[in-house]
Amino acid sequence: MSYRGTLMAVYAHPDDESFGTGGTLALYAERGYRVVLLTATKGEAGEIQDPTMRSDEPISEIRQRELKCACEILGIEGPYYLGYRDSGMAGSPDNERPDSFLQADLDEATGRVVEAIRRFRPDVIITFEPGGGYGHPDHIKANEVATRAFHLAGDPARYPEQGLPPWQPRKLYYTALPRRLFRAMAQRMREAGIDPAQRGYNYEERGMPDEVISTEIDVSGVLDKKTRAFLCHRSQISPNGIIAQLPTEAMQEFMRTEYFWRVVPESPVEGVERDLFAGL
Repeated sequence: MSYRGTLMAVYAHPDDESFGTGGTLALYAERGYRVVLLTATKGEAGEIQDPTMRSDEPISEIRQRELKCACEILGIEGPYYLGYRDSGMAGSPDNERPDSFLQADLDEATGRVVEAIRRFRPDVIITFEPGGGYGHPDHIKANEVATRAFHLAGDPARYPEQGLPPWQPRKLYYTALPRRLFRAMAQRMREAGIDPAQRGYNYEERGMPDEVISTEIDVSGVLDKKTRAFLCHRSQISPNGIIAQLPTEAMQEFMRTEYFWRVVPESPVEGVERDLFAGL
């Protein structure tokens, strides 16, 4: 099959792909690009957030099934698991497990992503920003590993034992929700009679500085796919969360645009970039 290009997403857990960038992944798949998802863990340290769900299955089995559902709806390839265990939230005992993603040898983990880059030959890679969105250690590790792999995959002297020709992707983006978005969400919460402060929603500190946002992708044309993929991850959707609390039309308004920080190439973007493959 002939593709217009290849987009690779590198994330930490099942649901990361849909919650932040599901629309972008679906949009490029619809446009004829190959879209590949790498996921570091199977979400083993997660908990079922929906109290109406009852299951004796390991959470990892549930989340793998949910991720398969999301990938099918988005029309993307994968998931390809990197083979690490979920490290849990910062400060939790799972952080110390030797099989956790957090404890993984950086060079080894980078090599696993380099191997995938050399196999799939992506033009563009997307991953978390350095803070991991909200400080989750696996999100931060995914950013570090994906960024290193982006820069090393084209070096024939690195990981020659893989037996694969080097490949250098051309663009690297971090997912980056701007602070203005969180402020707008908090305002809509207040309008709906919800006090964001009482729910621990410190909108003044959430998100990235508005000025680092280089790229905005309009995903309104695939909003149905994004929403359905999002809902695949039923175990991770809390009835007390902002998604369930805000009116549907408000959530759809915020879900219509996805935001990125272009890291490579570093040259400034004039205006707002609207296409991850612009210039390629």
